Amino acid sequence: MSRLRPVLAWAALGVLVAAGAAQSAAALKEANPARSSDTRTAEQMFADAPDGVDPIVTGPVSAAFKQRQKDANCDTAVWPNVPAACYPD
Repeated sequence: MSRLRPVLAWAALGVLVAAGAAQSAAALKEANPARSSDTRTAEQMFADAPDGVDPIVTGPVSAAFKQRQKDANCDTAVWPNVPAACYPD
């Protein structure tokens, strides 16, 4: 039984971390307002790219832009539903 204690402790910790992550993701999803209909979509902005445009910027960007991408959930966005906020100005 003493060999099993560390395994059970790590398993319990994993469950707690997973539950916290799920709760955090749900809270973020509820906190973000729906996009207004007058906002241009990425599909409209990049009409010449039918297969999509990756919103990941590889060069240096400001902390404000990184926060804007985080607030818009750009890391989970799927083409063609990528918010315009994911792209630099």
